[in-house]
Amino acid sequence: MPHEVPFRFNQALDASGLTSLDSALRSANDAIRDCQRSGKRAERDPAVLLLLRHLGSLAASTGGDDLELRNACFETVKDLRRRPVLTTLALDGVAYNAERKKLFHGEARRALTALADALGYERRDFDLRSNQGGIAVSGEVTLHSDEAYIQVSCDCRGGRVLFRRCRNRRDYCGDPNHFAAIDDLTNPTQLAARICRELRLATPAIADLLAA
Repeated sequence: MPHEVPFRFNQALDASGLTSLDSALRSANDAIRDCQRSGKRAERDPAVLLLLRHLGSLAASTGGDDLELRNACFETVKDLRRRPVLTTLALDGVAYNAERKKLFHGEARRALTALADALGYERRDFDLRSNQGGIAVSGEVTLHSDEAYIQVSCDCRGGRVLFRRCRNRRDYCGDPNHFAAIDDLTNPTQLAARICRELRLATPAIADLLAA
């Protein structure tokens, strides 16, 4: 069995210095890891149990009974469900998480399809591409027509929509970039009008948008 040090036991015997939930939680987690390294079961370790009870007493002293806390959780869940999934994913990030990245790309494709509809495009008028990229990035989802290049991605600062004018669907450089917030995808008609205005697009359906 690896050599043990008495630190976690001493800390459990006098936890008065652990005055915040954060410090108490870190100490309890450290004690659990110490048990694992020593080959002991954490659920039977007296130091771990004392530190967890201290953590519980701190949580109980912060105010609010169980019913109030449960109601607060329910309200938070309701609020989060009202937020667009794409915005939430962009804010939280999808790097190093294959499931979240897959969901991000699916939601971005749906949002760009709605934007294409707002722009007056038929399905044959544009390509819709998804580049997953490496594990450390979100990758990009791109709508590419004969006149506009529109791309959705996210990074550590959140998500964004890049758009620029192009000459055809083989033009991957195009004119200077413009940017919009990823939240703007929740109102595709308004974003489409902005894209038309800033890129000076002029197809008949787009002219109707600009006149609206």
